[in-house]
Amino acid sequence: MAFRLGVDVGGTFTDLLLIDESSGGTFRAKVPSTPQDSSIGVLTGIERVCDTAGVEPAQITHVMHGTTVATNTILEGKGAKVGLVTSEGYGQMLQIARSFVPGILAGWIIWPKPEPLAPLELTVEAKERTSARGEVVRELNEDDLREKLGQLKAQGIEALTVCLMNAYAGGINEEKIRAIASEVMPGVPVSISSEVLPEMYEYERAITTVANSYVAPVVQVYVSNLEQELKQRKIDAHLHILRSDGGLASVEASRNSPVNVLMSGPAGGVAGALWIARQAGYRNLLTLDMGGTSTDVALILDGVPRKRRETTVGDVTVRAPSLDVRTVGAGGGSIAHVPEITRALRVGPQSAGANPGPAAYGMGGDQPTVTDANVVLGYLPSELIGGEMKLDVDAATEAVQTVATALGLDLKRAAAGIIDIVNENMFGALRLVSVQQGFDPRDFALIAFGGAGPLHANALAKLMNSWPVIIPPSPGVLCAYGDATTRVTDEASMSFVRRFSETSDAEVRGILDDLETRARQELDAEGIAREDQTVQYEVDLRYHGQGLQLPVSFTGDEFERDGLGYLARQFDDEHTQLFTFALDAEHEIVTLRAIVRGAETFVEAGHVAEGGADPSAAEVASGTVYVDNREQDAAIYDRAKLEAGNRIEGPAIVTEMDSTTLILPGHVGVVDGFGNIIINPIGH
Repeated sequence: MAFRLGVDVGGTFTDLLLIDESSGGTFRAKVPSTPQDSSIGVLTGIERVCDTAGVEPAQITHVMHGTTVATNTILEGKGAKVGLVTSEGYGQMLQIARSFVPGILAGWIIWPKPEPLAPLELTVEAKERTSARGEVVRELNEDDLREKLGQLKAQGIEALTVCLMNAYAGGINEEKIRAIASEVMPGVPVSISSEVLPEMYEYERAITTVANSYVAPVVQVYVSNLEQELKQRKIDAHLHILRSDGGLASVEASRNSPVNVLMSGPAGGVAGALWIARQAGYRNLLTLDMGGTSTDVALILDGVPRKRRETTVGDVTVRAPSLDVRTVGAGGGSIAHVPEITRALRVGPQSAGANPGPAAYGMGGDQPTVTDANVVLGYLPSELIGGEMKLDVDAATEAVQTVATALGLDLKRAAAGIIDIVNENMFGALRLVSVQQGFDPRDFALIAFGGAGPLHANALAKLMNSWPVIIPPSPGVLCAYGDATTRVTDEASMSFVRRFSETSDAEVRGILDDLETRARQELDAEGIAREDQTVQYEVDLRYHGQGLQLPVSFTGDEFERDGLGYLARQFDDEHTQLFTFALDAEHEIVTLRAIVRGAETFVEAGHVAEGGADPSAAEVASGTVYVDNREQDAAIYDRAKLEAGNRIEGPAIVTEMDSTTLILPGHVGVVDGFGNIIINPIGH
């Protein structure tokens, strides 16, 4: 028997999902994350899930891994010391950047400009020039370059980036510089922009390639160590890393282009939500992934997650494809505090993380967190992870009492205030992916997962008026479902700036065919049969004379039917969606792209036994919860005992191994055939 393993490393817990390739059956595990070395938690989880399934680790053939290693490297400023080679006259490219300043009126006065990942003192200029058509018009001065590279070597750089003007059109000089650098500073990894991002706009190309160099050593060490540890445990499996756009990349591709896995972790949740939604018959979704440290939200329209061609981590925005996931510092471990100056309650973005964690975890934490507030309000049971973690109610109460004292409120009111504020923080993020992009949240269902998502989903749906709320089975490990069910993906792109009147369907089709051939190479190398590969195309379009460009996705059949005319209509529709209008102006192509994906992993959708409306057989206890400023009686249910058709009226709590669901008064949760809890207002 062969098994596939999905692994998602979060800030607090590491989730694992083991899939039997023959039957599609699944086994899951959840273990504490190990921030000092993520691989320790991964390996511990593998032992745990294999014990649960009764299989040997050697039977695992594929490991699909979503990781935050690259993300944390940038957020914590712990990447490589990067040197940069630019064309003569462009040494301050990263310092000039783009003239966008975050913030509102007068934001430029108080905004501290972040330091570039490659500082000016580690930037040198190469005497060379390439034309916009890719022709070398000034040969590279190799002697001058060797001297400057020697200076960078003397300063102890750990990675080198090469980004020359117009290199997207021809990378000959970049390749020469890489060859020279390998002689001057052997062992120092070199990233060249013509390979990392062969697209126009020199700043975006530079920052993306520099970010690639910055995270490369850390990602390479992590991936290599994990691969080695797996082999030492006789797990001779194919290791894949989840890309920011929801696809999978091979180990080699992750080593060479780690910039594509910057948002690897959040992408798994969207993929898992999409898989669950397909089974349940929902196509328009808002996703809510609330973990211990942060919350990720995204929008899925007609079964397709919204994507963007940029990835933002902290102050760094790179030109790499990613799912349009917005992240806020709101999680179960988010710390509540009352600043002395304002005396107003704040929640997050600081987090207690995995160690010491919330006070309720009994691991030495003493600061009040969202989890502690949920414990005080009666929303969380006394045990988590199937009884493996017992909650310290007294410690949680003592921690939250510090907030209550500072605010002059009673304990329960203070705890409810913590929950209200963290809900408002997540509400703001959900509006970013819906209202701000022209979508009415009332047209979308809200699917909640992560360890803490189901606790807050009902309240957020009331704020958004998004119904129903979908709580999938095993919501705490849904990201691992996403990791395990995504497909190996690679893409190839090329800048091709032409007005529609300057090109033809045939010319564009020819370029797309060439890009498809390049994109297939990675999947061919992975041994994925051509009949299992699917191709989708993408074009970045704009109106002629406009700076803004928008990506438009299409299939080969759609292009064959109506060519450039189809692309124009799709662009106009997207422009109208985002900005409420379309222009009567000629369309212009900026970049063409081919995206190739492998076959989907077969996972059997679980079914639950049919039952009646009465859920009393699953009721295991009763308690009180503090809702609407008063104590109310609530039934507590074991989710494993619920049957399809059961109706659970709030207030109620549903417990399971990896998460807890709260159903508020005036709402009802109905269990569907797949085990999802579908929550609606009573009478909705």
